[in-house]
Amino acid sequence: MAVRIDLQPAYVLHTQPYQNTSLLVDLFCLDHGRLRAVAKGARRPTSRIRSLLQPFQPLLVTIVGRSELKTLSGVEGSISPFNLYGPRLFSGLYLNELLIRLMLPNEGQSELYNSYQNAVIALQGERDLNIILRQFELSLLDELGYGINLETESHSGIPIDLNAFYLFHPAVGFERVADVAGLRSQHAAIFTGREIIALRDFELAEKSFSNAARRLTRIALQSHLGEVPLMSRELFLRKPSQ
Repeated sequence: MAVRIDLQPAYVLHTQPYQNTSLLVDLFCLDHGRLRAVAKGARRPTSRIRSLLQPFQPLLVTIVGRSELKTLSGVEGSISPFNLYGPRLFSGLYLNELLIRLMLPNEGQSELYNSYQNAVIALQGERDLNIILRQFELSLLDELGYGINLETESHSGIPIDLNAFYLFHPAVGFERVADVAGLRSQHAAIFTGREIIALRDFELAEKSFSNAARRLTRIALQSHLGEVPLMSRELFLRKPSQ
């Protein structure tokens, strides 16, 4: 049965050439999640929609089709695009790549859509990149069913102790461990209670806390991303990391 989606709020996550003059477009839609559609003739110099099919441009799209690969039949720019530069642009591309890699197609994620839009808006301002990225990563994990419990130890349910050490298991949570000399240098998934609580409260101004938060979310995401590296992360290696 043919499907028609009219004037759906959406963002472009990625585009690539398709056939002679078209684009293959990965979209993140408010009510339909990640969709892939063909924008016919979008690579022609005279195409009206060519300039609209860019990341971080809020759009209203109309999509039709019977198969999983649909046709983008209409595109409107809803408001002005968000202009991101330097590390903030790389951060936005990182968010887009996470969505492409981790979201299943055709599954509505309205809360995640709102989290993504809020993150893109924040990237346009002066807010701390560490907080923007960590908030989105935790929201993404929550919405996909892989949320991290930053409140309690996984087995006992006892609240995280500021002065304790914990081993993080992506599929389970935090397991309290003895403070053994050299343990942290041998195991990347060891965190102090203070580091966990700092992430929970998004109090990441201290460098050690921001580094620990980035390490924790990277471990959590890596278990779902697999072995293929993120292309956007390679860009971060050439800039001050966040």
